[in-house]
Amino acid sequence: MYRLLFHRYSIIALFIINLFGTIYGFMWYGWQLKITPAIFLPFVPDSPTASLFFTIFLGLLLIGKQNGYIEALAVTSLFKYGIWAVVMNILTLAVAGTLSWQGYMLIASHLAMAVQGILYAPLYRVKLRHLALAAVVILHNDIIDYVFDMMPIYGNLTDYSDVIGYFTFWLSIVSILVGYLVTQRKSSTYPNK
Repeated sequence: MYRLLFHRYSIIALFIINLFGTIYGFMWYGWQLKITPAIFLPFVPDSPTASLFFTIFLGLLLIGKQNGYIEALAVTSLFKYGIWAVVMNILTLAVAGTLSWQGYMLIASHLAMAVQGILYAPLYRVKLRHLALAAVVILHNDIIDYVFDMMPIYGNLTDYSDVIGYFTFWLSIVSILVGYLVTQRKSSTYPNK
């Protein structure tokens, strides 16, 4: 499986998919970005920023370069925002009783985000200092989202923002731990790091 997953053509295909997904993600946030104060603009489009980190990782990989900070940001934020979007769309379905086709598409695409970040972990060259920076970034983003009210707007879930903020904080902690586990363990089944 790793041979196919890490094949150059697979990485090129994944780079293209993530590039277009990232562009679509920033467009999806367009209306919210228009009402966001300029100082908070970098912190609002969470999922496309996560996929941007992964796209940069893939692009660097294709030219024979690596960056541990980008890789740490990719694995932690892909897992966090991938799982977060899945849970928010399922919660929307539970609260509203219905979900648009876009909601189901978001569930599938964000679950794929979380999985791909972990699947490519054997190629990362992440050190603890890289993870430390990623941890600060994603926890800082929680503060911006839930203290300064810049979280992604899900209309049906507005009444639950305090609970969502609490859930998101713990999801960040789990994401940091996942990032640590998949990048710091050594295994003979993985390619040489």
